[in-house]
Amino acid sequence: MYLKNKPYTLESLDRDIVNYSALARIIQKDLQISNYHAIKAALRRYSEELRRNDISIERHALSILASSRITIQSGISVVISSSDASVRNSGKIKLSDYYIYLVTDRQELKQLKRSRGLIKLHEDAAAIIMHSEERLESLPGFVAFIASLLAEQNINIIEFVSCYTETLIVVSRSDALKSHELLTGIISKTYPGA
Repeated sequence: MYLKNKPYTLESLDRDIVNYSALARIIQKDLQISNYHAIKAALRRYSEELRRNDISIERHALSILASSRITIQSGISVVISSSDASVRNSGKIKLSDYYIYLVTDRQELKQLKRSRGLIKLHEDAAAIIMHSEERLESLPGFVAFIASLLAEQNINIIEFVSCYTETLIVVSRSDALKSHELLTGIISKTYPGA
């Protein structure tokens, strides 16, 4: 539990770039455990287990990504509002205290911008849309895998929706092509000819 609450430490263990002795001493002090050697041995085992699991998740995520159709849709605006609006051509998600609208229609965008409940607006964004196989729903870690790929390239995700076989990632227009090239580039490197 100690390590699961420390994502950067987990990543260091996963990449095998941690000093096990130093980390064992920190854990020994934080948790007041007397057996330093047991902690160090447990860290090594846990690190190996993390790498085995990551390889499996990565392999499955890459196979889903390779079989996915990836498209870009520009001209997306994200409107976050506290009020419900009647929209016909835009996506709407109701959360506890507000609504998120994914808008492509200019008239609906004007209507939503005039509403009193406007909280936040992201105009001129783009959506990376992945159409994948049904097995996407049953693969743990796919969304985290995609999000971490984009984060490593300093691409900010404005909105992320994954439902059934569709994954929609809204990014700024300036990051759209880079995102698309990153995802399709990984496919072609992993599965040449895909």
